[in-house]
Order: sequence, then structure tokens, then C-alpha cells
Amino acid sequence: MSSRYLSRCAALVLILAAACTRQAQVRAGDPAIRGRDAGDSGTAAAVVAGSLRRFPNPVLVTQEGKAVHFYDDLVRDRVVMLNFAYTHCTGKCPRTVAQLVAAQRLLGDRFGSQITLLTLSLDPERDTPEAMREYVAAHGGRPGWTWLTGRREDIEAIRRFVGFTDRDPQLDADRTRHTTLVLLGNDPAGRWSTVPGLVRPELIVEAILRTAGERPQRTAMQATCSP
Repeated sequence: MSSRYLSRCAALVLILAAACTRQAQVRAGDPAIRGRDAGDSGTAAAVVAGSLRRFPNPVLVTQEGKAVHFYDDLVRDRVVMLNFAYTHCTGKCPRTVAQLVAAQRLLGDRFGSQITLLTLSLDPERDTPEAMREYVAAHGGRPGWTWLTGRREDIEAIRRFVGFTDRDPQLDADRTRHTTLVLLGNDPAGRWSTVPGLVRPELIVEAILRTAGERPQRTAMQATCSP
């Protein structure tokens, strides 16, 4: 067996070992892998369903008037719920918000510490930090619920990235007909799913806990919830 053949075999083994290591890092959500190519402030490297993706990472503004990078400051290494709404909505928003506020209460101390809710404004020009802050207070929102406004194109980039769109351009542009889906994300695990925002609050809680990696007992949860 020639030395050249042995050298080629050794090189192939090293290449395969590196590939396997990288796949394991991606599956595990290795921070070093996800942090690469961070020079682009508009996006950030993230693991989604086992694959590396460029997650929107624009600068947005919270209801407290704080400027944040969407992915880096609010999503990275967290378990999150995410929805789209606007403060003067009189259609689907109030009903969805009521279910999400009830889910906040059911989550107890987990909400705000282990799980957070991000609401992105579909009318960022009118939804100022003050308007969003008053909305959260008026609806009994708990610490851990972050409303976000900013440039319309940045919020649209996030909406399109998560797939909350309609094939019909006219329907897609009509914010009064926006989806009530809630995106559920476990960034460390790269696990993402959705739940309808108009289902019972206990079902929203069950869905986010499953996304977080837990196996909640539905019967026990229902026993603690009012009908």
C-alpha cells in the first residue's frame, strides 16, 4: 500500500470528521457556529430546524423606547412567542391579545424569565413607544411582553422570513386581515412551530412548553384553567 494512498485516506478521514463535527454543532445550536458572519447587522446566523439560516436582525424600538437588535437581543438563546398586531386594531387583534395575556398568567413565573412574548407592530408609523406602552398596560400585560416598532421594511422582512404572508398581494397588504398565528421558537434547540392565537390559552401554553422541550400534561393543565 503506497504512502500516497495512505495520505489520501488520512485526508479523507479528517474531512469526514470535520463534517460530522460541524453537523453535530449545528444540531446542538453551537454559539460559535451561529455567531459567524456577524458583520452583517441586518441579519444574524441562526440554526432553524437543523440548518443555518440568516435571521433578520434589524434595530427595532421597544415600548420603553429602547433600541434593540431583534435577533441578538430578543431571540438568541431564548424561548419566545411572536405575533403581529397594532394598537388601534379593532378586528382580530383584541381577541388574540386576550388569549396571549391569559397565556402569560397561566405560565406564571416562567413568563418573563424562561419564556417571552414579542409583538411586532403592523402599523409602525402610528405605534409609538408611548402608544405601545399604554396598550400593554391597558391589557394587563406582564413583564416579558415586548412590543416593537421600527422601520416598516424591517418589520416586513421579519414577517416574510417567518412566512406570515398571503399569496394574494392585495390581501397580504391589508393589515386588517393579518394572520392570528403565533410563532413559537426555541432558539437554543433550533425548534420552531406555530399555534393559532385564537385557541384556548391553555393550548397556547401547552404548545410553547412543548416547543421549549417539555411534555406538559394536558389534563393537569386543564384542571388549573377556567372554562
